[in-house]
Amino acid sequence: MMAQLLRSHLLNASVIPTRVRTLPHLGVLQGRRMLTHRSKKKLSEYYRLLNLDEGCSADDVRESFRKLAKQYHPDSGSKTADAAAFIKIEEAYRKVLSHAMEQSNARRHKVEEAEEEEEDKFKYKTPQHRHYLSFEGVGFGTPSQREKQYRQFRADRASEQVMEYQKQKLHRQYFADSVTVRDVKHSREQKITQAIERLVEDLIQESMARGDFDNLSGKGKPLKKFSGCSYLDPMTHNLNRILIDNGYQPEWILMQKEIKDTIEQLREAILNSRKKLGNPMTAAECQQWSQVCEQFQENIRKLNKRINDFNLIVPILSRQKVHFDAHKEIARAQKIYETQMKAEEVAEAHSDPSSEGEREKTATVRTGVFKWVNLCKLIKI
Repeated sequence: MMAQLLRSHLLNASVIPTRVRTLPHLGVLQGRRMLTHRSKKKLSEYYRLLNLDEGCSADDVRESFRKLAKQYHPDSGSKTADAAAFIKIEEAYRKVLSHAMEQSNARRHKVEEAEEEEEDKFKYKTPQHRHYLSFEGVGFGTPSQREKQYRQFRADRASEQVMEYQKQKLHRQYFADSVTVRDVKHSREQKITQAIERLVEDLIQESMARGDFDNLSGKGKPLKKFSGCSYLDPMTHNLNRILIDNGYQPEWILMQKEIKDTIEQLREAILNSRKKLGNPMTAAECQQWSQVCEQFQENIRKLNKRINDFNLIVPILSRQKVHFDAHKEIARAQKIYETQMKAEEVAEAHSDPSSEGEREKTATVRTGVFKWVNLCKLIKI
């Protein structure tokens, strides 16, 4: 009986302090709720005083305060100027501006958190060893950053491909008949692919294993594939022979041929143009000759650019070329033309004696005829 009374007393003692302790806590919560309600009500009054709605931006708050300050500021000179009203408006402006900035910051933080959560979903769902298999391994950072970098990479690559295509198109258009293009086409036609070489080698090995070559007269004898000179490296000789047989030539040799053929064609063309104009030239022919010279100078300028490219790739210093001078080439063509004209005059001069003899014969025949006619007239008389 005593134990039961003691237990009930302890239980009551433990319950009463708990209730007593919870009462102040409830009072604090109620007080906070009342303060929050009052602050919200006061904040709504501030918004109404500034003629704004809740949720507006900080720029809207500043614009509204600027308009009200022009109306109620004591120094504005307005009819509605009021110092007390302006003080209230200023207080409302500060409170509303701070509240609007807090709301905008909160919204921005929410957006950033949502973006981070979205990136985290992709980040942790993608296995680590497959993380950089997308976007061709281009870029670094988050997937969105890598996607932007990959788009820029694709745009740059596309522009480079377009430029390369245009360059090849112009080269095919203006240098279609060049020696380089012709030799490259010829080399491609005669080129043997690696797959065909491997197939032929396999067929040869199978035939040798079956004994198909045992009936040849040269069985067991070395092939005559080496040069007679003992100072040449056999491996280098065989490599060069294989390249030559397949139509390969170094680029600088092809370019050297192209430069030589081009200058010969230009010299022949300007000489033919000078021959067509005749000697001496009229005013129209002089103008035409000046146009031919200008075109020749432009062609020489392009040829000198090719010489610059040739000098950059030629492996031997003594094989480098110097630029051609257009004025010297024109003077050379003029000199050749004058020499040819003098040679023609000399040839005509050597052929003059025979022509003079013929003229004398014709003159004597004419004089004889006249004498005969006069004699006939005298006889008749």
